[in-house]
Amino acid sequence: MILSPLHFIGAIFTLAVIIGIGVYSGKKVKNASDFSTGGKQAGSLLVMGAITGTLVGGSSTIGTAQLAFSFGLSAWWFTLGGGIACLVLGLGFVKPLRATGCETIQQMISKEYGASAGLVTAILGTLGMLINIISQLLSFNALAISIFPVDPIICALIGMAFMLCYVVFGGVLGAGMLGVVKLALLYFAVISSGALVLKLSGGFSSLFNALPHGQYFNLFARGIGVDAGAGLSLLLGVLSTQTYIQAILSGRSDSIARKGAFYSALIIPPVGAGGILIGQYMRLTNPDMNPALAFPQFIIEQLPPLFGGIILATLLIAVTGTGAGLALGFATTLTNNIYLKFINKQSSGKKTLFAMRIMIVFALGIAVIFTLGNLKSVILAWGFLSMALRGAVLFVPMCAALFLRSRVDKQYVIASSILGLVAVFAGRFTISGDIDPLFIGIGVSAATVLIGVLVKCYKQRSRAASD
Repeated sequence: MILSPLHFIGAIFTLAVIIGIGVYSGKKVKNASDFSTGGKQAGSLLVMGAITGTLVGGSSTIGTAQLAFSFGLSAWWFTLGGGIACLVLGLGFVKPLRATGCETIQQMISKEYGASAGLVTAILGTLGMLINIISQLLSFNALAISIFPVDPIICALIGMAFMLCYVVFGGVLGAGMLGVVKLALLYFAVISSGALVLKLSGGFSSLFNALPHGQYFNLFARGIGVDAGAGLSLLLGVLSTQTYIQAILSGRSDSIARKGAFYSALIIPPVGAGGILIGQYMRLTNPDMNPALAFPQFIIEQLPPLFGGIILATLLIAVTGTGAGLALGFATTLTNNIYLKFINKQSSGKKTLFAMRIMIVFALGIAVIFTLGNLKSVILAWGFLSMALRGAVLFVPMCAALFLRSRVDKQYVIASSILGLVAVFAGRFTISGDIDPLFIGIGVSAATVLIGVLVKCYKQRSRAASD
């Protein structure tokens, strides 16, 4: 795949706009609160931008096209599940989350169940975020290698540098601003590319007739257990991820934050649909190609050079934004729950901001190391795994802190997080591939808290009876 000068002109122009917005947003950041929640002054569009800027990235585009190349419609579960998750977030979680007055999920858990519960969930929860950063770096590598003959190590380091520039200056405010711009560009790219696929293939009916229906036009092509688990992992993972919670907390009011979540729910699923059409088309026209290159190769081969360059840069921004947003969530979690609690309790605003930025560098550095050992893996597999781990570790403890206050003792909450993680990993190695291990992990986690509720209820009744 050879790029023309017009490809580079379009790409450089788009990247220059994004860098300019990142620098501008950084000038508004004066302290750690501005960096982590934007001073809680974001409008609904910025809330939406912060959510979609992280959720719609390499997994939603390049990774979706890669999986659609082999399994068609079942690749939609990442963006479809993400849209459903944003809807649930807006309907049931905005008000209780904002009412806590906390900045992180772990602070909410600590407030109800003590520092030890917050520490355990902080350490375990960041593992899922790290894994998702790996999926974004894999997407970045697939995209960059399709453009330049770059060594994978150099490619991963460049990806890390891009992600640092995206978020290390402006924090959640920068992520929100860039997310809105990125989403507009990405929507234009995906919709126009999907329309071109239909034109080139002779319409949807031609595409439908040319591919095996059971494999390419079935939401459960990989099996109901696997694909339903993928959707559930997105639902629970989004509701349990610090980055998306930060976006909700950054809104000026409950209603504005709720609107941002609803807007995200509406616009995320169509992005995946465009990626699926591209993956299916490339399966027909280039059946022997590397599936990870389906999206970028389609752009380079089929679109006008200037327009193609803009879209390539947009994909680069999409991948960068998601990795950067996850790194921000990672940094916020560790800074608030470890640095400020155990390392420097009297830290000033500027020192806390510096520590948060150092944590971002640390997260991306670790992700680069793991990425280089898994360059040929399936991108969405990492995305689904990360969401599953976050859901199994954090969802039940967070819900307990929000909705079961004073009804369960902390040891059961801590145990639910640890056992949920253990169950997910154990399930991956002990059960057949037809069932997503998330079902086991979330079941174990929920059962542990339920036992805790019943035990406390029994103790309270026993005390009342004795009195």
